[in-house]
Amino acid sequence: MRIQESYRKGFIQMNDLNELFRVKGNILTIRVPEELDHHSAEKIREGSEEILDSLKIREVVFDFRDTQFMDSSGIGMLMARYRGMKQMGGSIKAVHVKKRVAKILQLSGIYKVIPIELIRNWDDL
Repeated sequence: MRIQESYRKGFIQMNDLNELFRVKGNILTIRVPEELDHHSAEKIREGSEEILDSLKIREVVFDFRDTQFMDSSGIGMLMARYRGMKQMGGSIKAVHVKKRVAKILQLSGIYKVIPIELIRNWDDL
């Protein structure tokens, strides 16, 4: 109920794990923590499921700007979210991905099903 009441105001912000979740319109943005391991993947899974069950989300955006490490639990969580959104007719993408995490996503094959936008440094422009 708390989520739906907050959503009526047009914007949701949850303070779990340093403001992991934001909803604006029908887009859920998840700010991935510095380490995406079993514990943080589980918190993201639980929080995002609560939001997805309560609201009509059409797109999930994973913001990796702070992420330095990701293990297989993170890969599994991303794939589960991808499958769930695909079944609902929605989409998912990863943004601000650093080279180290991008390599993990590439080796896992996730880049084949989830669009990945690398973080851009001044030198890259």
